[in-house]
Amino acid sequence: MAEIVLPTKALAVNPLKASQPIGASLAFLGLADAMPLEHGARGCTAFNKLFFMRHFRDPIALQTTAMDQVTTVMGADDSVVEALATICERNRPVVIGLITTGLSEIQGADIPRTVAAFRAACPQHSDVSVIPVGATDTQGCLETGFALAVEAIIAALVPPAPSKVRRPRQVNVLASSQLTPGDVDGIKDWIAAFGLTPIVLPDLADSLGGHLIDAGFSPLTYGGTPRPAIAAMGESIATLVIGASLDRAADLLRARTGLPDHRFAGLLGLDDCDAFTHTLARLSGRPVPPSLERRRARLQDALVDCQFELGGARIAIGADADLLATLTRFLIGAGADIVGAVASSRAGHLARLPVDSVVIGDLEDLEWLAREHRADLIVTNSHGVDIARRLGTALLRAGFPLYDSYGAHARTWVGYDGSRQILFDVANLLAGHYQGLRPYRSLYWQGTPRDEDLRRGTPC
Repeated sequence: MAEIVLPTKALAVNPLKASQPIGASLAFLGLADAMPLEHGARGCTAFNKLFFMRHFRDPIALQTTAMDQVTTVMGADDSVVEALATICERNRPVVIGLITTGLSEIQGADIPRTVAAFRAACPQHSDVSVIPVGATDTQGCLETGFALAVEAIIAALVPPAPSKVRRPRQVNVLASSQLTPGDVDGIKDWIAAFGLTPIVLPDLADSLGGHLIDAGFSPLTYGGTPRPAIAAMGESIATLVIGASLDRAADLLRARTGLPDHRFAGLLGLDDCDAFTHTLARLSGRPVPPSLERRRARLQDALVDCQFELGGARIAIGADADLLATLTRFLIGAGADIVGAVASSRAGHLARLPVDSVVIGDLEDLEWLAREHRADLIVTNSHGVDIARRLGTALLRAGFPLYDSYGAHARTWVGYDGSRQILFDVANLLAGHYQGLRPYRSLYWQGTPRDEDLRRGTPC
């Protein structure tokens, strides 16, 4: 059991977390023909959009109600109605995610009432799904905002009806924010190998995987989970939940559909991958394909190959709770010592990690722990570059944002192949930053003669 160390500082010196509205917007970016609308100041949304564009290196569909001093004091309901009507008329989205921010939450905005006012004022847009999500900047992190949005999507788009398995080869997948678009692609291929068809919510691989479209540009998302597919989730045979942060969303989906679910904290390492593979084999009634058996054998070989670098390596990790837990378990299983674990916000499952303590803090806390315990490797997002430079340690970039690494959003971390590649990357980083012990010199050492002096007979 890990001790949870709560922050005692008055402020975050070097922030680790991204805000809840960013996470909620990210979830809606995984739906087809969608438009996230953040109810807050123009600058907040511009900042969030910049984060997304630098991370995914693609245009991002994101709008704002642009609250100013007047609407903040006098009320911004009319601005929300106007923004919703404008988006519907100009862009014709299928789904609009109406996301509050710290400014509108502190103002006390009543979003459900505002949506009702929009419905009354604009009945011609009744076919557009408007999904409100309360996500304040003052609490949580990207992961919790993402989970709130997934829960709201299920509540709005999955009809409450008893489960009727009309599609016996279909499974639902609730994919947490720890998964990259590359991860989601890998998971879909993993499921398809057993003859099953996945409905992934949200499907970031289909919308943010990095691809061109025939139209050249669209103001809406370029792909993602279609609304009819979400409505048909109750016709699947089961739900696969990846990430503890989505437990509440999974509970809601099970309550609305009655479908059984299978929950996985992550899909990294032999144990996690084996559990997922065996679950798919049971659901499909098919044996494990030989291709997966071979990938598993390659991961085992990589564990043997990298044991000398990872064994006893001192590693410090800073990330959102789901990613932190997944990486911690995987690296400890590979023989490393986790000398520092820093989470961006509190989560109940962190107490079950096999480390002494987990700090709820920022990158300054991560730097202190890494320096105190002489970490060989730091694992965190791109904001950890300066920390690694100051400490002279290696850096493995993971999490959000990753703005200084091309293809980071397309990388596959999960599965047998993803786990194998992480082992190689960590081992290479540790080998490249190896620092040997300085040779011991006695207090009485007078100097060692050089070889050329001995050959010439020159006195020392």
